[in-house]
Amino acid sequence: MARVFDVLDDLFGLPKHYVLAGLSVPTRSRGDVQTCTDWGSPVIWDGMFDPDHYDQEHRRNHSSVSLTVFAVGRYLDAYLEALLLSAERHFMVALPVTYYVFTDVPERVPDIQLGPERSLKVVRVQRHSRWQDISMMHMRAIADAIESQIRQYSRYVFCFDVDQVFVGRFGSEALGDSVALSRAYMETGDFYCHAAVFGGSWQTVKNMTETCYQTIMEDKENQMEALWHDESHLNKYLWLHKPSRVLSPEYCWSSDIGYRGDMHVTRLLWAKKNYDTLRVTV
Repeated sequence: MARVFDVLDDLFGLPKHYVLAGLSVPTRSRGDVQTCTDWGSPVIWDGMFDPDHYDQEHRRNHSSVSLTVFAVGRYLDAYLEALLLSAERHFMVALPVTYYVFTDVPERVPDIQLGPERSLKVVRVQRHSRWQDISMMHMRAIADAIESQIRQYSRYVFCFDVDQVFVGRFGSEALGDSVALSRAYMETGDFYCHAAVFGGSWQTVKNMTETCYQTIMEDKENQMEALWHDESHLNKYLWLHKPSRVLSPEYCWSSDIGYRGDMHVTRLLWAKKNYDTLRVTV
């Protein structure tokens, strides 16, 4: 299907259109990368979209976004302020945004000066003795927050790891009913998706996180633990429930990996990590 779209675009010079979350938006083809999944969802790369068009359509539809992030233990002091400051410059700047910071130390959340139609809410969470449990319990906390608060204020939810920094536009072109970040393309199966970035409509993200939490607890009852913890459960969910939108590696990259000719821009970068000190729990 991707090749059919690309050939038609090359022959007639016409942009493709995808209907996502009630919006009809044009996308352009790129011949050097995969721009469509086998099930017909777009893979978003620079050069495929008109950012102003997306922003106008979403403003017209009164779209709003919640960003969730967990900053537990030493991760808060190491990363949270940089993430929030960079999000103010680059994340959904055309739309209303509410930040939800989940932490065990609410009093240490930095006081960030926010722009118009931007707000921040702090949610206290329990600190677990193992970092693996901290990671996996994210799913339950996100689902609870969507049910109790987020669904009242935001149409979309994006979930991020805290140890990242926005360095370029991460805008409304990324919004859809179910959004996954491509970490790799598998020779068999589908894309392998990164748990550092996922999102969608609040209804879809609520179902996604509730399902992942249920399968995590089923594993615990059977004294099992997935190899990559919450990311393994997320990938199983996305394999069974195909995302309506896949973000290219532009939307989460590591400078340690180096240069790639097909990446014209970088939008989100992994921060330097020192797990020996950050993952110490008490």
